[in-house]
Amino acid sequence: MTTEGEKTTAPATNAGRALAGRLSWGLADQAASSLSNFAVGVYVARSLGVTAFGVFSLAWVTYGLVLNVSRGLATDPLMVRFSAVPEASWRGAAARASGTALGVGAALGAVSVVAGLGLGGRAGLAFACLGVVLPGLLLQDAWRFAFFAAGAGRKAFVNDVVWGVALVPALLVAARVGSVAAFVLAWGGSAAVAAGYGCLQSGIRPRAAGVRAWLRDHRDLGSRYLIENVSNSGAAQLRAYGLGAIVGVGAVGVIRGAELLLGPFMAVLMGLSLVTVAEAARVLRRAPHRLGRFCLLLGGAQAAAALLWGAALLLVPDRLGELVLGDVWSSAAELIVPVTLGVAGAGLGTGAAAGLRALGAARRSLRSQLFASACYVGGGLGGAAVAGTVGSAWGVAAATVCGSAVWWLHLRSALRERPHNPVSEERTP
Repeated sequence: MTTEGEKTTAPATNAGRALAGRLSWGLADQAASSLSNFAVGVYVARSLGVTAFGVFSLAWVTYGLVLNVSRGLATDPLMVRFSAVPEASWRGAAARASGTALGVGAALGAVSVVAGLGLGGRAGLAFACLGVVLPGLLLQDAWRFAFFAAGAGRKAFVNDVVWGVALVPALLVAARVGSVAAFVLAWGGSAAVAAGYGCLQSGIRPRAAGVRAWLRDHRDLGSRYLIENVSNSGAAQLRAYGLGAIVGVGAVGVIRGAELLLGPFMAVLMGLSLVTVAEAARVLRRAPHRLGRFCLLLGGAQAAAALLWGAALLLVPDRLGELVLGDVWSSAAELIVPVTLGVAGAGLGTGAAAGLRALGAARRSLRSQLFASACYVGGGLGGAAVAGTVGSAWGVAAATVCGSAVWWLHLRSALRERPHNPVSEERTP
């Protein structure tokens, strides 16, 4: 006869297996995304050299800014309010959220095209090409968010694999052309292929007509997440532009090269909310007393993994480093320690950020991000003014550690307020 203890243990075991399965697909998806990003960065660095790679990096960080606008308005509210909900509710929300992401890509893409044509030169052409491919890039990212909100991480993984496969011939063609613009088109064009495949996977067509309703219904979260996300990516963009002005465009390529060495963890941090916010929301609904521990384990694991990877990079011989990054290696290798510490600090903070997002504590999340972004810009540019590229890397490392501490202080306060401030309930899309 089954005992009461066994009855209690079985559901808990099943829930643990389900969580492990979803996180496993999340890790697999991030591995695919990391590999694609790393391959693009390495291939461009080796093909174009330090200065041209710096131009490509400016386009890359600009994409990061636009991506975070899309996430704040479209897919962050989707993750918070439509994770683990009935399929019909999710499908309607996914259609409107993906339509919003596509609309953001079209609008800001047009701005990028106009700005690029006005700027002229190699950089201007790169920004014009970025504007052309932005809709596809943002729609592909929106499908990843939607799949993880539905607990279907396998589909997100397959979608990223499709992008990676499409990248191979695109990069080969771009290498024959040999320009920054060609590589931007190859990278974004292959994302458009994966975005189209996402429509087939989901059986959902993005609803452009639902953009206004989506923005209105979720403006309480969307407006704050927009500011939060833009301050995050905007800080990276200001640091890149400022570093280029203070030290030179080549310094931007060196920093990007050092970050590529931490590529697996940088990519995971950029897309961490694909997995963690949805899982934190599930923990909150099913066992709210475990949310703090879940976030601590999440952030601690990220920080520890980054430190271990950075320690391994210090042992890489110069010959192997030059094989990967070419001329960029010698300068980037000097920044491994500060960049590793910066990624570890950011990784620790992502655990607290996931908890605040799951709680719907948008005000606290916004305050934390604004503080962290201000530290990032101040540390990055202040360090550059004092000690060039190396000083900028150490300044950012110190800034991320300080920012992480603030994230955790706000999560602790939000958890204490939890009985009086429950998470927002599911809404009709």
